[in-house]
Amino acid sequence: MGVVRHVVCAMSGGVDSSVSALLLKRMGYRVTGVFMKNWDSQDERGVCSSERDCEDAYKVCKMLDMPFHQVSYVKEYWHEVFSNLLREYEKGRTPNPDIMCNKHIKFKHFYQYAVNTLGADAMATGHYARTSQEDEEVFQQKYVPPPRTLFRDRFEMRKPVRLYQGADRLKDQTFFLSQISQDALRHTIFPLAGLTKDFVKKIAAEAGFQSVCSMTKYNRDFENFILEYIEPKPGNFVSVEDGKIMGQHKGWFTLTLGQRARIGGQVDPWFVVDKDITTGDVFLGPTTNHPALFRDTMQTDRFHWIAEDPPVELVRTQMMECLFRFINRMPLTPCTVTLNLDGSVWVMLKEPIRALTPGQFAVLYKGDECLGSGKIIRLGPTQFTLQKGQNCLSCPPKDTNQQHPEPVN
Repeated sequence: MGVVRHVVCAMSGGVDSSVSALLLKRMGYRVTGVFMKNWDSQDERGVCSSERDCEDAYKVCKMLDMPFHQVSYVKEYWHEVFSNLLREYEKGRTPNPDIMCNKHIKFKHFYQYAVNTLGADAMATGHYARTSQEDEEVFQQKYVPPPRTLFRDRFEMRKPVRLYQGADRLKDQTFFLSQISQDALRHTIFPLAGLTKDFVKKIAAEAGFQSVCSMTKYNRDFENFILEYIEPKPGNFVSVEDGKIMGQHKGWFTLTLGQRARIGGQVDPWFVVDKDITTGDVFLGPTTNHPALFRDTMQTDRFHWIAEDPPVELVRTQMMECLFRFINRMPLTPCTVTLNLDGSVWVMLKEPIRALTPGQFAVLYKGDECLGSGKIIRLGPTQFTLQKGQNCLSCPPKDTNQQHPEPVN
């Protein structure tokens, strides 16, 4: 009789994680469900607590006759995700807490808890993603410490596990997994890898999960929420075209590039195109597709490669053609990537994109493979700036002496 593998499944109380646990049970694994509490709802006014989600996760585990645990990462989430989020907003950036939560909480603390505390042979989540290894290969992996140098020794023989898009491209979640470690990926199973969302819903309905899993979405007023943690810093809304003051805002951190600005007395919509945190000015353009919103170049911080090393092509030539996105469901855009000595990259897009945003993550793909991501820290010039520069170059020089001499033959 073979050894029964122990898999710890992250349970959110939703359909995806519930079906993941069901599929793992059907595969013959010994499954333990764990609910993570990442946010202390008592600190947040007007937002529903996680107690209902935890109760839903417990009910599913009971239906599947599997052990249930609850673990709190409220402190870790505050120090490693939320505090960083606040610092990013104060710098004028717009962070992505979902990517950072996966990196620091689910695929670090939860992964270590599953393996070290619960003795799991592997962990599983309900993400729509797949890897280059079969499930049985997951159980044969051993822990290998990350490299201490910038790049791994090329002579070290190790076949990295690749992260690929899930079968359901509309639900693919590799974007949110683009910062996780190679070690966690090597020990993770994605039961929904080859399934579509519609089919997962069908499985859930047949299993009786739909009546259990909470489908409620909780919306929060972001401006009031963030002002609970950062002091208001009023500033001016300024027209990017003529420098005219349009109104006032409560703080640049309540606004992100591309969003519509709420200005009293304005009938036509204006959109945020830039921010200056030294003056507090937030610059606006009069149309949603204003050229001040479009750029084609950006730089990241040190890029996180899921395979731990940059692709050989990029290391050899310092340039590589691939695909880019900085929002989960945006279409993939062709780009050229340049590798810098400090591990950061420059990304040059084939076409300008609207509202590239510092603090968001530049996620790169090569075919179906998600290569990894880097935080956007610097943007190239906007199309508006380039157009103004071209206009200035095409203008004749001013004659300060107001004289008009005859041309010299």
